[in-house]
Amino acid sequence: MTIRVRNNNVEQALRILRRKLNEDNKLFIYKEKQYHEKKTTKKQKAKASAKARERKRQCKDTKF
Repeated sequence: MTIRVRNNNVEQALRILRRKLNEDNKLFIYKEKQYHEKKTTKKQKAKASAKARERKRQCKDTKF
């Protein structure tokens, strides 16, 4: 992946780089593989996030 800096505008080049990294999920993959995580902890995190999503959905439904 190459990004060219035009007219010495580094900020714009950084914005383009961040956008490309987010579109490709490269940053997420890098952070995910940075440390080894056991399968059981992955399952626990997934289950906890599913519970939180369900709780949030139910709370949202009861407000209306």
